[in-house]
Amino acid sequence: MITPPDRTPLTREFFDRPALDVAPDLVGRTLVRTTPDGPIAVRLTEVEAYDGPNDPGSHAYRGQTPRNSVMFGPPGYVYVYFTCGMWFCMNLVCGPEGRASAVLLRAGEVLEGADLARKRRFSARNDKELAKGPARLATALGVDRALNGTDACESGETPLRVLAGTPVPSDQVLNGPRTGVSGDGGVHPWRFWAANDPTVSPYRAHVPRRRSS
Repeated sequence: MITPPDRTPLTREFFDRPALDVAPDLVGRTLVRTTPDGPIAVRLTEVEAYDGPNDPGSHAYRGQTPRNSVMFGPPGYVYVYFTCGMWFCMNLVCGPEGRASAVLLRAGEVLEGADLARKRRFSARNDKELAKGPARLATALGVDRALNGTDACESGETPLRVLAGTPVPSDQVLNGPRTGVSGDGGVHPWRFWAANDPTVSPYRAHVPRRRSS
């Protein structure tokens, strides 16, 4: 008998831990995006931890700015950033207030609302690609900077919420280098994913941009 995913919302206490503890524990959880057209639910299959002041790869490594201020707030909030001039990515803030750390949501399996996700991700070749990668995941869910600072632990109706889902057993959660991160921040094996899951994005090392002559 297959047990359905647990729809109990994760508490703020869940996120009030180091990012390296929260990240592997998020694999298998259910992220729900509420939209006017209906909900979209995604089973998280790949995430990446960022440890603020101790992590050269983190947006918060050099301190607080208007862009990253949400990372310094209470745990359980959503940090959304714009990248490459065209994409949004979303994170869940972790740890105690005032010490910035977060987990980037990299990939997932769409469990509910696939028709809505397909309208946003019309270039996906199949449903496994709908949320395969952090920008694709945010696009499929309709996430942009308007959702930056959303409380994912708020009771009642909220645009984003994380449910208990079905956690992946720890021996089936793999880890390795983060994708596309340069410098000292790229060496940390702080990317976590569900073993053998087809929705996990492929690993890509950082490739320096060529300067025009």
